[in-house]
Amino acid sequence: MNKINPKVEEFLSKSQKWREELAKLRTIVLDCGLAEELKWGQPCYTFQNKNIVLIHGFKAYCALLFIKGALLTDPKSILIQQTRNVQEGRQIRFTNVREIVEMESIINAYIYEAIEVEKAGLKVNHKKTADFIIPEEFQNQLDEIPALKNAFDALTPGRQRAYILYFSAPKQSKTRESRIEKCKQQILDGKGLND
Repeated sequence: MNKINPKVEEFLSKSQKWREELAKLRTIVLDCGLAEELKWGQPCYTFQNKNIVLIHGFKAYCALLFIKGALLTDPKSILIQQTRNVQEGRQIRFTNVREIVEMESIINAYIYEAIEVEKAGLKVNHKKTADFIIPEEFQNQLDEIPALKNAFDALTPGRQRAYILYFSAPKQSKTRESRIEKCKQQILDGKGLND
């Protein structure tokens, strides 16, 4: 087994749920020769300082998250896109240790493919901000308030996308308008949705 990172050791020792499952995933990943770190509060496994995979637990499942999972061939059709807006990462989900043990050789193959994707320097083609549809309610505000448009245009593409997705999510126009109204000052201040 590769060198164990004490921060990950501490993280796993404090895990209330999925402890056995996360430990098994950890063993599999480390046996593939990846370095172990703690990033974003989760065990992260890297190859030559490039992120390859995370292991993490959720309420209903634990998962192995491939950072560039969208580039994997997925011959077993087991990779899951967490939400429709996730462009890169893909998960393999588990609900018990038996599933992990039964899939160990498949998991290994996916990890080795992910390493090869990184070695090849492949990149996911992200949708550009211009590819996202700005909700009509927000577009009207941008057209009516030049300072808002200038402030929005000055935001980083990631912050712009976050606002567009947040404003687009509600089905009712009234709710979209409410969200826009609440966020206008934040945009004018040059801040992102979660700043």
